[in-house]
Amino acid sequence: MKRYINTALVYAILAMIGGVFYREFTKFNGFTAKTTLAFLHTHYFMLGMVFFLLLLVLEKNFSFTNAKTGRILTVYHIGLNLTVIMLAVRGVAQVLATQLSPAANAAISGMAGIGHIMLGISLVLVLLQIKRKV
Repeated sequence: MKRYINTALVYAILAMIGGVFYREFTKFNGFTAKTTLAFLHTHYFMLGMVFFLLLLVLEKNFSFTNAKTGRILTVYHIGLNLTVIMLAVRGVAQVLATQLSPAANAAISGMAGIGHIMLGISLVLVLLQIKRKV
């Protein structure tokens, strides 16, 4: 259970860093339009901090964690961080008005998509782990 609260704390800090980066980077560059940098903060808060706080409560009530859960959560971490990194790359390119080649644009979208797929699959697998204990 201590691992879940520590992980939630790390993601809360990353969320705050993402929010400050979004605000200051856009302000420094005089950028006022919409950018995907705005989603760094919310992805880390909701899919990071809140998710692991919920796991903490569920673990306390159902004791569902085992070795398989650890492997699933590793995939979750990779998926979440890959998604956020690609959001940051896309957002920085938007703020700096960087012209991306079609291949680079597709690569960024593809990597973000892979991160989202990893998140979705691992989320379902964690829910199935919890369901087995309920």
